[in-house]
Amino acid sequence: MIAAPLERIGEDALADFVSRGRWFGAKTREVTGVRVLAAPVLREGSPGLVLALVEVRFETGSHELYQLPLGMRPAGEWDEGVVGEADGTVVYDALLDAGLVSELVRLMREGAAIEDEDEDAHIELSAVDGAELLAGPWPIRPMGAEQSNTSVVLGEELVLKAYRRLEAGVNPELELLRFLTERGFPNVPALAGWYAYSGRLMDATLGILQRYVPAEQDGWGFALESLAEDPERFLAEARRLGEVTGQMHATLASDSSDPAFAPEEPSAESLGLLTATIDEEIAEAFASLPELGALEPIAGRGEEVREGLRLVSHAGPLGRAIRHHGDYHLGQVLWTGSDWIVIDFEGEPARPLPERRRKRSALRDVAGMLRSFAYVATASELRRGAAVPEDWEERAREEFLGGYLPVVEPLGLLPAGRAQTARLLAVFELEKAVYELRYELDHRPEWVSIPVAGIVRLLESDELSAPVRP
Repeated sequence: MIAAPLERIGEDALADFVSRGRWFGAKTREVTGVRVLAAPVLREGSPGLVLALVEVRFETGSHELYQLPLGMRPAGEWDEGVVGEADGTVVYDALLDAGLVSELVRLMREGAAIEDEDEDAHIELSAVDGAELLAGPWPIRPMGAEQSNTSVVLGEELVLKAYRRLEAGVNPELELLRFLTERGFPNVPALAGWYAYSGRLMDATLGILQRYVPAEQDGWGFALESLAEDPERFLAEARRLGEVTGQMHATLASDSSDPAFAPEEPSAESLGLLTATIDEEIAEAFASLPELGALEPIAGRGEEVREGLRLVSHAGPLGRAIRHHGDYHLGQVLWTGSDWIVIDFEGEPARPLPERRRKRSALRDVAGMLRSFAYVATASELRRGAAVPEDWEERAREEFLGGYLPVVEPLGLLPAGRAQTARLLAVFELEKAVYELRYELDHRPEWVSIPVAGIVRLLESDELSAPVRP
């Protein structure tokens, strides 16, 4: 049974709270209703802790499922992140309450299982073997810049990350962090625990607990600052970033006995699906290009772009497919002052969870990072008016690949030979640039020149203009 105060605050209060959340991913769509589907109680009394799973409905008839960790106290005791009041009780965002966040950690430490008899379901909370989780209470602070989920730092020791929008299945971040942590990979925030829902509604990962890694800034901020003050500073660390990326891929490909992680030879079917999906994305992007001066360099070149991307089906052996990061760019790495830390292994949030868990070429991650170098160079000029050395992007690419390729090439994950690797990498960069084109047209038209320049450069590159050898 849903706790009475939560049931009585009504749909309007819930809809208003969800719509205001920075983590709510459908702000351009009209919410027509919010319904609580399950609300298992993790802590009775005051403050109470409830994990509400709510269905958000839209005018189109579609819906999404969100997690709302909610606290309950007597009215007047709490005034942050309030959802509503009923029966003399205030209902609020529990992730703002240090006591309730610490309670979640305590339940993980104890390996608790909370039954939800009404839904024939349960919440499983677990700690990683060997992870020493103190009982708290922990002082907390919000992580800050995160958009799609909510992360809270506990005592500068741990980070609790709650996934807001839920999909059925194991979140890839839990899978990948657990795999990397168990194998001692040092360049990630080690996994310390997690909690998940299992029942008739769905089986889904609700959140993870990680070690907190103090860092100077993320890679994007580090690169921007370097370009403004000393362009050589980032370039001096780009090779190490390539090494860390290669070591991450090597670790993810290291266990052939685990079906979820064993490297695989791409099948003809998977290759056909890849090329068909890419072809469809490009056709859609170029079919509706608006009349903008910034788009002139690619106007009428849709078929040329499609032909360039179809080269993946003629590029010869593609190497092996592995689990990989899936949304790799400068914002997904931290610079500690001495080394790089890789974060956020959820994959591209707009893609369905099964697709984010699929094995792909490791070069997709590489392509994402190389495109990020192009973005930061242009952003430096657009945002800060800082002139970028003409060869900076090319040197960043060379340094990164100079660190990456020697680590990964001996493992047989890449196509045979540097020329074939360069061709496949160009294909993935072009795919990424087309994705960027659609994003910028929808959200930041003033930045559309960045993917346009990338598309032109790749179409005119030797990798995509040279004839394909049989």
